[in-house]
Amino acid sequence: MGFPPFKVALKDFGSFPTHTIYFHVETKIPIKRLVHQIRSLNKLLLPDRDHPPYFRETPYIPVATKLLPWQYQQGWNQFSHRHFTGSFIASSMLLLCRKRSERNFQVLERFDFLNLPVAARQGQLFD
Repeated sequence: MGFPPFKVALKDFGSFPTHTIYFHVETKIPIKRLVHQIRSLNKLLLPDRDHPPYFRETPYIPVATKLLPWQYQQGWNQFSHRHFTGSFIASSMLLLCRKRSERNFQVLERFDFLNLPVAARQGQLFD
């Protein structure tokens, strides 16, 4: 509730060799600030010590994932020379979860960025 909506700017394409093509996210600071705040709640998110929550350090928007090597090579040959710009307003985020045995994620909760004052501190939420 205390985090404000923010503009996300995208520019051009990047890749993780052999399997993923994505949009570069230029607006890194508000995303990293949000991730930092969420990480401070890490103990609330831990299902157990062997399976900690995963936070990606560098934000990106996937275009194609889990590509076979030949699919990646064909796609990257096309996208690596293309230019792209776009932007959107991030006004919420989703908390996703999946069991290791399942392929798809489930939406556990949606959190809207309302930019409201938040009086409670972490230690006072669950007294």
